[in-house]
Amino acid sequence: MNMFLSRPPIRLRLAASLVVSATAPASAFAAGLPTMEDPSRGAGSGLMQTLQNYAYDIVMLVALIVISAMFIGVCYHAYTRYAEIHTGRATWGQFGMTVAVGAILLVVGIWLLTQATGVL
Repeated sequence: MNMFLSRPPIRLRLAASLVVSATAPASAFAAGLPTMEDPSRGAGSGLMQTLQNYAYDIVMLVALIVISAMFIGVCYHAYTRYAEIHTGRATWGQFGMTVAVGAILLVVGIWLLTQATGVL
């Protein structure tokens, strides 16, 4: 096989790509980037207020993740209780109680997190 027709080694290709990317103008990379969105409560009048507004959005996202985890936990527990009905280890009344208590826990959790994020 001819040495000139084969692919160059990976090191040579990596070095060439590094040289090309290092010598390319920075504005060429920045042209394709999206602009940053303002936080949900607005940009604010100064840097600190803008950072506080971004922190509020982060706290709201964490609260949403907590509620989602609670919902998944309640669904998983209800599903396992439903599976126990078919093996004879649980009754339909226990399943209904599991669903009712899970729904109450979700409502209370959503209410508490809504109150907590209102403090911000």
